[in-house]
Amino acid sequence: MTSRDGYQWTPETGLTQGVPSLGVISPPTNIEDTDKDGPWDVIVIGGGYCGLTATRDLTVAGFKTLLLEARDRIGGRSWSSNIDGYPYEMGGTWVHWHQSHVWREITRYKMHNALSPSFNFSRGVNHFQLRTNPTTSTYMTHEAEDELLRSALHKFTNVDGTNGRTVLPFPHDMFYVPEFRKYDEMSYSERIDQIRDELSLNERSSLEAFILLCSGGTLENSSFGEFLHWWAMSGYTYQGCMDCLISYKFKDGQSAFARRFWEEAAGTGRLGYVFGCPVRSVVNERDAVRVTARDGREFVAKRVVCTIPLNVLSTIQFSPALSTERISAMQAGHVNMCTKVHAEVDNKDMRSWTGIAYPFNKLCYAIGDGTTPAGNTHLVCFGTDANHIQPDEDVRETLKAVGQLAPGTFGVKRLVFHNWVKDEFAKGAWFFSRPGMVSECLQGLREKHGGVVFANSDWALGWRSFIDGAIEEGTRAARVVLEELGTKREVKARL
Repeated sequence: MTSRDGYQWTPETGLTQGVPSLGVISPPTNIEDTDKDGPWDVIVIGGGYCGLTATRDLTVAGFKTLLLEARDRIGGRSWSSNIDGYPYEMGGTWVHWHQSHVWREITRYKMHNALSPSFNFSRGVNHFQLRTNPTTSTYMTHEAEDELLRSALHKFTNVDGTNGRTVLPFPHDMFYVPEFRKYDEMSYSERIDQIRDELSLNERSSLEAFILLCSGGTLENSSFGEFLHWWAMSGYTYQGCMDCLISYKFKDGQSAFARRFWEEAAGTGRLGYVFGCPVRSVVNERDAVRVTARDGREFVAKRVVCTIPLNVLSTIQFSPALSTERISAMQAGHVNMCTKVHAEVDNKDMRSWTGIAYPFNKLCYAIGDGTTPAGNTHLVCFGTDANHIQPDEDVRETLKAVGQLAPGTFGVKRLVFHNWVKDEFAKGAWFFSRPGMVSECLQGLREKHGGVVFANSDWALGWRSFIDGAIEEGTRAARVVLEELGTKREVKARL
């Protein structure tokens, strides 16, 4: 089925909105009458991985649960479009067995053999192309690429002589060493200024492109401490970063994985759902919580799990008013304004290519990510807020940015993308914090508000902003509700 989300461009059709996805749910609701179908034990707002995990756990535990989702699909900021049988990942993509929460779910659904590598250096041009200006390129082997980035990242992270291990020994407890607070308050640019004399031109260009790919922001508004947290979660090494951040994806796309959560919850017979139902307000009452949709429909439950992303929370009216700490974080928002564009190109040899075009190009980082059914190469390309592009506003500009990654080497047959910056239910891509935001706001974002449990990957303790973090938070939210309302029946793991 076709979602209203996403865009596709081909030379024949031009730009069209809406792409097919396994994540679209039909019919869009199984609720005929609000009063008749209620009351609900729990309402879950949001059908991303956090909301799906909470919904699955609560329905399996015996609770009558209503899922409200603003979109026409599940997955939130992680979903895939299947075009001609090939999955294009529109948002969150990569997973790894070192991410314990996501791997728990992969084994639960017997999908341990459903992964494929993004990188394939066995054929084709098989090189890394570095472009620091519009007219020249430097070519190197992938081994040299690895050494370049490894050297730059180790200089960047080595604030303590142990590449971060001393100041951040427990990444799930970021401030175990109080000194870490100063790194959370430090920006990328401030850290680079400290080591600028140690970096070669190529190291600095590659480093800045890579860390901006991670934050989706600018050098000035991205927290160095948040990157150190990613680094620590990846085992404090460059190879760990590459393995955990950008190496392994689902053969059939993220939406195929999300469907497993959905189908298990639906199979309990205790799931109600309404898609295309953005929420207007959430009101704590004496013994219940009342949720009102934008269209005026009202739903009441004993508890609410709110999984709305940080950058969207301010669009919802909460009563009583939220804490000043949470409001401050909502008003500031996270910084990630990443652009992610998929390009199907007619050069089959680009499958083993990787490239950086920074700082001049509006897409700064790209890799060969697969081979389409037509035999063409699939490139996945990223841009950041440092040199931002709205890919749907001027396709010619987007095509130019794709072409500048490796000029004269391919023709573009197709573009596929989701503009997360203009998406009213995301207002940005994955979470990345401003300097000082985590130390100031993380604990407040995780606190309950009456009968409302706030849960989202944006404030996870571990793989914050990742699919693993979303599952971590959904698990936590369901556990809070179970502890407060009491378990109705034993939850049995399916391993």
